[in-house]
Amino acid sequence: MAANDELSEIYHLARRALECQEQLGHKEIIFEAGHKSDAGPESGVQASSADVQSSSYNQMSLLNEEPSGPGEPEYNSLEEHRAAICNCTKCSLSQTRTKFVYGAGSPRAKIVFIGEAPGRDEDLQGEPFVGRAGKLLDNILTAIKFTRRDVYIGNILKCRPPENRDPQPEEIRACMPHLIEQIRLIKPLVICALGRIAAHCLLDTTTPLGKLRGTWHSFQGIPLIVTYHPAALLRFQQYKRPTWEDMQELMVRYEQLNQG
Repeated sequence: MAANDELSEIYHLARRALECQEQLGHKEIIFEAGHKSDAGPESGVQASSADVQSSSYNQMSLLNEEPSGPGEPEYNSLEEHRAAICNCTKCSLSQTRTKFVYGAGSPRAKIVFIGEAPGRDEDLQGEPFVGRAGKLLDNILTAIKFTRRDVYIGNILKCRPPENRDPQPEEIRACMPHLIEQIRLIKPLVICALGRIAAHCLLDTTTPLGKLRGTWHSFQGIPLIVTYHPAALLRFQQYKRPTWEDMQELMVRYEQLNQG
């Protein structure tokens, strides 16, 4: 069992490292010599980012399929919506979650932050962004003169994927209508996608995160900006400056819209 745990940890560390290289827009993902890889011998392996993006596209393209059955009903408040979906069993994550993580913040928030999925701490407490990454997000909010009570924080998924793996297409399809209804009820002025997966899901794209930054996008007619996930900032200090630049750009747009 210990060996399996060690292999699982190595796998997740390697996957996260590859994701970060992809997010930066690297044309090649490089495995340094001396590290083993399933893709080839120890002498060093290069995997084309096009292969990585192709795999992502195959998963993301499933989101464009027409949903089956009746559409998502509309609700009158976040409280009503939460009560209606908190026991959701639309995907297999309902069988492994500890707590359903709906979201938190002001129902009248002008800014909504969206991550990918709950982690271990969030799954235990039923609140989004409460671990180390959550504390860093609190610091970011303080820097732009906001608190959690002023904004709304949520995720693409409402339940934790086992071992914090990436969300699967069928899980995203099941949960996205919930998020869309939350956004409809809140009516924010601006949305901020935190990390690659949130950005890809909201924008239906496979463009690397590094290339999505620095420009404004739109989700459901609402201006959307993309930045790094706080968890990435904990691992890579060099992401802090560009994230701060993104937050400054977010505040400029927010202030412009809030004056209207």
